Amino acid sequence: MKVLILQHINIEDPGYIKDLMINDGAKLDTIELDEGEKIPKDLKSYDAMFCMGGPMDTWMEKQYPWLIDEKSRIKEFVVDLKKPYLGFCLGCQLLGEAIGGKVVKSNNPEIGILDVNFSKNKDKDKIFKDFPNKIKSLQWHSYEVQGLENNKDITHIASSPETKYQIFKYQNHAYGIQFHIEIKDTTVNDWGCVPEYKIALEKQLGPNALEKFDKEAQANMGNMNNYSNILYSKFKSDILKV
Repeated sequence: MKVLILQHINIEDPGYIKDLMINDGAKLDTIELDEGEKIPKDLKSYDAMFCMGGPMDTWMEKQYPWLIDEKSRIKEFVVDLKKPYLGFCLGCQLLGEAIGGKVVKSNNPEIGILDVNFSKNKDKDKIFKDFPNKIKSLQWHSYEVQGLENNKDITHIASSPETKYQIFKYQNHAYGIQFHIEIKDTTVNDWGCVPEYKIALEKQLGPNALEKFDKEAQANMGNMNNYSNILYSKFKSDILKV
């Protein structure tokens, strides 16, 4: 299994799922876009693409010109080549743009360990059918995907009180996941060192926000790791078919 991982900051990788892939002996090619690394020209050799989160937003093409090429290559991989894709947070939003949606500022940021509610479409989905109807997961975003309602290739899978498209599927091979199911024990403290994340966190949750957030994350870590196990296992067996 050969996986291309697009990263936008080096501390935001596939986390717990990366550990699972390494244990499986997968070949992981990580492209650190914010450090000037380039996406390979030949995408056909990859079995899957993972696109991770980051402190920038999809519209910041002047500040981060590599976003232009990244959006084009995601569209090539997902729409033209029809290859398996998992996008988390920013990676979810980039997929949304690539398939004709728009990314807009949320009415209220979602930061914390919050509820994600599944629609009835979950029951027929290859990856998420074994998930409970409601889970708690880590949210850390101020923008979201909208405008997918009239796209017949889109299946809406999960939402939250603030965000309709917490999970959506393009055709049967590409998934956008707005929340962070991939986190592990060190994630919250690692991300809390990023100035943009720290500011948003303290604005939303107040003084000592990082300590409170990490404590709540640790209390829910077992469940989130279990969901990551299910996600990865189903993605591998039913989407990648390996």
